[in-house]
Amino acid sequence: MSKVAFLGGGSFGTALSIMLAKKGTSVNIWDRKLSVINDINIKRENIKYLPNITVPSGITAFVDIEEVINDTDIIVLSVPSHVIRHICKMITPYLKQNQIIVSIAKGIEEGSLKRISEVIEEEIQSNPIVILSGPSHAEEVALDIPTTVVVTSKQMEYAMIVQDVFMTNKFRVYTNEDIIGVEIGGAVKNIIALAAGISDGIGYGDNAKAALMTRGMNEIIKIGTRLGGRIETFYGLTGMGDLIVTCTSMHSRNRKAGILIGKGIPMEKACNDIGMVVEGIKAIRAFYELKEKEKVSMPITDVLYKVLFEGKDPKYGVYELMSRNKKSEF
Repeated sequence: MSKVAFLGGGSFGTALSIMLAKKGTSVNIWDRKLSVINDINIKRENIKYLPNITVPSGITAFVDIEEVINDTDIIVLSVPSHVIRHICKMITPYLKQNQIIVSIAKGIEEGSLKRISEVIEEEIQSNPIVILSGPSHAEEVALDIPTTVVVTSKQMEYAMIVQDVFMTNKFRVYTNEDIIGVEIGGAVKNIIALAAGISDGIGYGDNAKAALMTRGMNEIIKIGTRLGGRIETFYGLTGMGDLIVTCTSMHSRNRKAGILIGKGIPMEKACNDIGMVVEGIKAIRAFYELKEKEKVSMPITDVLYKVLFEGKDPKYGVYELMSRNKKSEF
């Protein structure tokens, strides 16, 4: 039985830890917040990020990052995308060659515009890297509500090891060799979820959300295939599946932030009210730059960038989207 370390005691990392502990896996968690560590070890609950869910005794939280990864087989980077590089730098001196690095973050790095796996590769050259992604809200995973995800890697034999470790009768894990498609689908869907939330916050209905999701899917496919992803991946769990769950669920922090923004609350306050990192906001900045570089038309991303960073009124942004020149759907 593998021993797994989670670096980051956020909601999804904690949920996966609980799932693995129920399976009999020994789990370590590291977090920079001492309050989170004490709550897990003493109160057996992650009160800040996953309240009212019991943390099994097979999970131990640590303050020392070297201690938490020692003698583990799999190390899960369960931190937001913008701190992945920093965490990799922290752990590199302590890694053993046979340890598998798994990332559950969704996004691309601002500035470099690199995918998460590329960021990890730059900092950790000697360990296999696996990406786990898909439609999987932490709140439901922790409650054993049926969930399906995907694992991918440049070295698929390691993805299959992770598949075996994480697979349960309530958490189904598929493999997909298209690492580019899996990562890009998971990153862009957060942008569209923000748009869907803003639409809800304004007070628009199902018609508008259906349009945003469908045309948003078109943007995912256009940028994803331009970067080398396979079109079938975007119709799968890490494309369409993740898009559906993130745009429609009140578990989605991106949708919730969008709702607040649509109601006129400033972006910074909306993010503070959510209390967790809203990945879609960082993704908008990165993909706005990336689509300009790749010369890909992404009108929803364009309008969202102007709403969030240039002060455009969301309703006028919708007007701009609806008033563009007529064209064929495909």
